[in-house]
Amino acid sequence: MTMSKRDSHHVVQSMSSHRPASISRRDFCVAASAGLVVAKSTLASRGDRPGPPQIGAFVKFIQELPYDALSEQLAEIGFTGIEATVRRGGLVEPDRVEDDLPRLVEALKKVGLKIHVMASDVNRADDPQSARVLRTAAKLGVPRYRMKYYRYDLEKPIRPQLVELAATLQDLVQLNKQLGIQAVYQNHAGREIVGSTVWDIEQLVRKHPLEHIGIAFDIRHATVEAGQSWLTLFRVAEPHLGIIYVKDFRWTDERPENVALGQGRIDPKFFQIVKDSSFRGPFSLHIEYLGKAGLQKNLQALRDDLKTLKSWLA
Repeated sequence: MTMSKRDSHHVVQSMSSHRPASISRRDFCVAASAGLVVAKSTLASRGDRPGPPQIGAFVKFIQELPYDALSEQLAEIGFTGIEATVRRGGLVEPDRVEDDLPRLVEALKKVGLKIHVMASDVNRADDPQSARVLRTAAKLGVPRYRMKYYRYDLEKPIRPQLVELAATLQDLVQLNKQLGIQAVYQNHAGREIVGSTVWDIEQLVRKHPLEHIGIAFDIRHATVEAGQSWLTLFRVAEPHLGIIYVKDFRWTDERPENVALGQGRIDPKFFQIVKDSSFRGPFSLHIEYLGKAGLQKNLQALRDDLKTLKSWLA
């Protein structure tokens, strides 16, 4: 039915006559608070980082230091925490985790540092030692652990192997949920390693909440594997990010060679892209180009590369 102009006029008058009652001070405050929450949410989704980034040091090549000395050195350099090696041959041996991990956490706490992530041998839930490591870490407030890699048998079809891994991962995720800890799986360069293409591990973790399992995105390995398409791999991983790994490389005789940050193929633009994303987790800085060159050289490399990383994140 078509409404006449006269009828339309009466409808408009009727609507305008029903003015809302004046809002109370309490209701105004509630509405304002709600608006503030929405505004903060919008800012967060735009990638406005609320504070300085959390940057931890991977301690693989300085783990000969006693816990107190290691903590003091890294605090003085300017790190906010560490990636602790809680694995065979690491800073904390798995069979001594209940004794030594509390000592490490306490040493870090004294100087205002913490464990951002622990590098582990864990990749399944039915291993008693792995369960003990995770229980101990969770009780101490360690937020996440890096899983040990899965490997493909390249003589067999890939998809059925992923189906088997999905079941293994399901059990591990359930354990993480019970304990309140997050697993992260690192993309690593290598033809046999599950996750080197990122797409495969994304298919496995996408089924689970990020609080239980995520991706440790390694820009060095992503660039080795994807070349100029590293940004595609980052976008695939982005909804599942738990932590970002930082290191650099160059090609030497058709092989990737680790180098100091800023001297290789890693594009500094990556870090601006991360800043503009919704990622709010920590970074882990890896110094792997000196190997066993000595404690002091590795400490100096951590200092130098941290300075470079902070300049890229500024």
